[in-house]
Amino acid sequence: MATLQEIDSADDPRLADYRDLRDVQLRRSLEAEHGLFLAEGAKVVRRAVAAGFEPRSFLMAPRWLDGLADVLDGTDAPCYVVSEELAEEVTGFHVHRGALASLHRRPLPDLDTVLDGVRSVLVLEDLVDHTNVGAVFRSGAAMGFDAVLLSPRCADPLYRRAVKVAMGAVFALPWTRLDDWYDALPALSARGFTTVALTLADDAVPVPEAVAGVDRIALVLGSEGPGLSERWQRSADRRAVIPMQGGIDSLNVAAASAVGCYVAAQR
Repeated sequence: MATLQEIDSADDPRLADYRDLRDVQLRRSLEAEHGLFLAEGAKVVRRAVAAGFEPRSFLMAPRWLDGLADVLDGTDAPCYVVSEELAEEVTGFHVHRGALASLHRRPLPDLDTVLDGVRSVLVLEDLVDHTNVGAVFRSGAAMGFDAVLLSPRCADPLYRRAVKVAMGAVFALPWTRLDDWYDALPALSARGFTTVALTLADDAVPVPEAVAGVDRIALVLGSEGPGLSERWQRSADRRAVIPMQGGIDSLNVAAASAVGCYVAAQR
């Protein structure tokens, strides 16, 4: 059972995991150094623990203790109880969902493990916005995709903002990073996947046409600004486009992923 420890000072060293959550660069170095990530909100905290991630500690306002009592009963990690004002002072924002947890990261699985038995996978190239990464995970999980692969420069799916937007979907979908960016798509094709790149290329066909007849699919999405690199566009088995009207040529990558996942799920 978690030990409840009341804290009344923002300088208390026990709160180190929760400091300055809006400072992305600082959080990257701190979380990498200590092998941790944060979950925000009772539902996301519950999903992280249920997925088997080991808590380091919890940070809660008193009114959230009862709602997570069963989670606290199942761990020996300390629970730091603070006022909502103190939580805001430490984290740098209003923790309106009342509960935070710091959890241990796990080593990333290898590609063979992630792709074992997988039929539908999302492949992300250089998505740098944590919100978009979280939204793509949520779309993939909602539409029945089995896994996510990320290029080396993609944003961290376990960063607090990504976890929050994904509503814990980052715990539901197996994922890992691709070591070989240059030949990533040909390597997936060699494993029996049809790689379908969402792109505005001149030879792209509507998504329903591109996914027709495909068994194992790797749906490929590019970065927020330039989209997919020329290398990944050329090395994909098929190129697909979401037809637009009203003079709009593209969607935000998060919205495009939802459409692409939905259509692919109907194949």
